[in-house]
Amino acid sequence: MDLQGSRSYIALMDFAPAFDATADIVRSIPRFELLIAAIVAMVGGWIGAVMVHRRVPAGRVVRTLSTLALGAILITVVLQLSRFDTRIDLAVPQLGLPAQVVEGGETRIPLSPDGHYWLNAQLNGVPANFLVDTGATVTAVSQEVADRAGLAARTGGIPVRITTANGAINAQISTADTLSFGNIEASGIDVIIAPNLGQTNVLGMNVLSRLAGWRVEGQTLILVPAQGDLNE
Repeated sequence: MDLQGSRSYIALMDFAPAFDATADIVRSIPRFELLIAAIVAMVGGWIGAVMVHRRVPAGRVVRTLSTLALGAILITVVLQLSRFDTRIDLAVPQLGLPAQVVEGGETRIPLSPDGHYWLNAQLNGVPANFLVDTGATVTAVSQEVADRAGLAARTGGIPVRITTANGAINAQISTADTLSFGNIEASGIDVIIAPNLGQTNVLGMNVLSRLAGWRVEGQTLILVPAQGDLNE
C-alpha cells in the first residue's frame, strides 16, 4: 500500500473546502465594486511606487492618489460593517446608509405548530413571511422576495458570505425602505439578499436589538418597540 500517496490524497481532501471557498470569492469579485476599486487602487499604488523608484515626476502623485483611494474604501467598509453592530448607529444617507429605525406599538406573535415564531410582514409594501431568528445577525430575504420588493444590491456594498441549509453562499446587501409587521414598522433596515435561502426569510438581530425588548409569555412572543404601547 502506498502510504505516501494516501497521505497526499488526504492532504488534498483537507484543503478542498479552502480551495472551493477561494474559488467562490474569486468568482464573486466582479459583483462587488469595492473589491474591484481596492484592487485597482493597490495596483495604482504599486505602479506609483515603481515610478517613484525610477524617478518619474508623476510617481508621487499616482502613489498619493492610490493611498487616498484605499483610505476612502477602508472608511466605506468600516461604515458598512458598523451597521451590523447596534451599539453603533452611524447613518450616512449620502452613501446609501440611512438611519435604521424601529418603532411602533407592542406586537404579539403566537407560536406556530412547527415550533417557530413567524411574522406576516410587509417588505416595501410586499407581503412576505419572516422567521424570527435571534441567532441571525442581519435580516435576510430570498432573491424572489427581493425582486418583488424592488430591493437591489447596494452599490459599493461589501461582500457577504453566509451559511444556509444549502451550504455557504455569497450574498449581497440592500436597504429596505420599510419593513412592517403587527404594530411595528422598521425603516432603513439593512437586508441581505441570499439567492439560495429558499422560502425562509429571516428577521435578524439588526431589527430585534433595536426594540426596547422582547419576551415570551406562554406560547406568545411579545415584541416591545422603544415607542408606543399599542397591542396587536
